[in-house]
Amino acid sequence: MNFAATVYTLWLREILRFKRNWSRLIGSMALPLIFLVILGSGYGSVFRYRSDVSYMQFIGPGIIAMSLLFSSMLGGLTVMWDRQFGFLKEILVAPVSRVAIMAGKTVGTVTTSMIRGLVFLAAMLAAGLLHGSVPGVALALLFMFLISASFVSVGIAVATVMRDPHGFQLIMNFLIMPVFFLSGALFPVEQLPEWLMFLTHVNPLTYGVDGMRFALGVPSHFSPLWDLLLLVKFWVVSTLVGAFLFKRMPA
Repeated sequence: MNFAATVYTLWLREILRFKRNWSRLIGSMALPLIFLVILGSGYGSVFRYRSDVSYMQFIGPGIIAMSLLFSSMLGGLTVMWDRQFGFLKEILVAPVSRVAIMAGKTVGTVTTSMIRGLVFLAAMLAAGLLHGSVPGVALALLFMFLISASFVSVGIAVATVMRDPHGFQLIMNFLIMPVFFLSGALFPVEQLPEWLMFLTHVNPLTYGVDGMRFALGVPSHFSPLWDLLLLVKFWVVSTLVGAFLFKRMPA
């Protein structure tokens, strides 16, 4: 089986598994929806940033990023379960490239993650919470892809060095929440104290959220080109690290 066929087969497996379990889509959207509705409504009256931007508009791109982050990082859990039930062992000993195996699982998880993000994006555009031209929406989709692909690789990298799926979920929750809260998704970066601003600046998700804000007509903090450059660098590094660890993972 060649590289493209291996990638397609594993991608199709992830898509079919996703289609057969729509409860995963509904469940994965519950927490971001709660953040959007409850936080957006509760803090909307006290949010003071710009008179032409409501709090729900401000956190809209951050909520999309939250959905992408959660589903992407936990995508590594499929590696754990595939190893637990023996499927991963079967494909690792097959005469196919391990890079192709990781690519197939990555593309499949990115696709399902993007579906979740697109549902939120479409709903917010339809509700008038976000405003985007065709080029703006296309740029937002690029940032969404980079966020998802980067953190899928992170999730897979962590999964390759762990054995216990339950321990993996604990580690992922420990990583996901700080990454999300320190991304500026819920508050303006420029209003933070210095020590907290430093943490947001070294957080790659910050640049994904900021780039989506620019693309969707919400005030942004950094240059969109700077956002894109740093996020692409993080994507390349995380993919290379994930591929290296996946190739060294014992069958």
